[in-house]
Amino acid sequence: MSGDTSRLREITSVLHRYHITRGVTPEKLRLILEDLGPTYVKLGQIMSLHSDILPKAYCEELMKLTSDVKPMPFDEVESVLNESYGKDWHQIFSSIEKEPIGSASIAQVHRAMLQDGSDVIIKVRRRGIYTMMKRDIDLLHKAVRVLPAAVPKLKNIVDLDMVLDELWEVAQEEMDFTREAANMREFADNNRSIIYTTTPELYSDYTTHHVLVMEYIGGFAINDARALKGNGYDLKEIGQKFANNFIKQVMDDGFFHADPHPGNVKIRYGKIVWLDMGMMGRLTDRDRRIMVRGVEAIAMHDISKVTDAVLDLGDFWAKPDRDALYNDLRDFLQQYQSKAMGDVDLAEAMSDLMDIMKNNHMSMPHGMTMLARGLTQVEGVLAEISPDISMMEIAYERLLEESIHNIDIRQEIGHAGRKFLRMVSNGSEIPSLTSEIMKEHLRGKGRMTLDLEPTSELTAVIDRAVRNLVIGLCITGLLVGSSIICTTNLRPRILGIPFLGFIGFFISVAAICYFTGRYFLRKWRRKRSERPGRAKKRKYKL
Repeated sequence: MSGDTSRLREITSVLHRYHITRGVTPEKLRLILEDLGPTYVKLGQIMSLHSDILPKAYCEELMKLTSDVKPMPFDEVESVLNESYGKDWHQIFSSIEKEPIGSASIAQVHRAMLQDGSDVIIKVRRRGIYTMMKRDIDLLHKAVRVLPAAVPKLKNIVDLDMVLDELWEVAQEEMDFTREAANMREFADNNRSIIYTTTPELYSDYTTHHVLVMEYIGGFAINDARALKGNGYDLKEIGQKFANNFIKQVMDDGFFHADPHPGNVKIRYGKIVWLDMGMMGRLTDRDRRIMVRGVEAIAMHDISKVTDAVLDLGDFWAKPDRDALYNDLRDFLQQYQSKAMGDVDLAEAMSDLMDIMKNNHMSMPHGMTMLARGLTQVEGVLAEISPDISMMEIAYERLLEESIHNIDIRQEIGHAGRKFLRMVSNGSEIPSLTSEIMKEHLRGKGRMTLDLEPTSELTAVIDRAVRNLVIGLCITGLLVGSSIICTTNLRPRILGIPFLGFIGFFISVAAICYFTGRYFLRKWRRKRSERPGRAKKRKYKL
């Protein structure tokens, strides 16, 4: 309990230091998470996947979070190894470099050599990281219970408890290295037939929940253009194969690398080597089919199909408005009507779609949010080595190849036949329906329902007309009232007219002159601005 109290005091101190009550910008949020320590850095990295919850600017800023933290001492590394294996690590490794290659929030990595001389990498989980993260998650759950009272609308926006549960689930998966080992095996099996990709060899006999042992991979980072060119590599070929393989992972396997930044993808011996399988994305068959429909609909600029795909993919967490969603998607597609397939940025298009879903109170499956992150990182790598390559074009070409390759003539003929029969059946009902409509009309019982949505210009015209009508009625009432007062002997009097009647006439005439003057002045200004050569003269002055 005292640990929770001290940690809560530490968190409060950091929040005070950044003046959180004055607002939280994307950059400030990133700095706060970095100061709160490894647990919150990892949570921030996971939250950067949730562009369906956080605004795009925050997600992009959180993606800059680095997990580089102070490494744990080597004696702690030895202790974790000995506990995991139940024996002295020297019986397995002939040597381990004391200085880590990398030190992250959950684990750190050392280069080592097995007793048989194999050059390997060992990934060692930080001691106590599970307890630390669980404590911080529990504290956040407690904070979430207070937030709805402070921000009543928040509970209608997102279920924070559910988000925290998902974050904890993802974090636990990353902390369990047997899960990462399973990911490596599945990924390797899925890509075994791809001759230009590979993964590090996994040493399953030496891998535990706390330790992961795999082959050491040298080579070059995939974005190291100078080194790759210097060693005879074709950057365009690398970019093409990299993009092709990622699309294949998504569309064919439904199991893809969700963190393909340059540090996790290397080029060695003419092959693309995928590293670090701790963060992987998975799509269900249903999600993949919907995504394929969406890509096809965007390519064909079919707004109805895009709308159907989005509605099938997401879940509403507030009252849906299909008309608003349709209008947003229509505006979205208009951006791409004049573009060729090769000019469409797939990552940007998906990000825009997720923004539309968020604005329409929809949430996306976790796999799709991870896909959005992966696409963004792949596009970033391509921009450095092969900027001419289009992910959207590759995805659409693969879609066409698959549709032609997997076409079932019998099924297609059956589908077309059913469609034709349905059309004939529905068409036969048109004369009887038309007759019913005409009979209803002749009996005076015909009805029509119109759902009109006024534009902003029409709304402004109506508002102005209503305002002028009200002002006119007020002036008329004032004139009539003043006239009635003039028929009385009410005193005092001015120019033989009761004072109140005089004031009423004066205000009415002043109002009429004011509004009439405004009308003619506006009309004169409009005509003056429309004179030939006027716009040209103004442009010259600027």
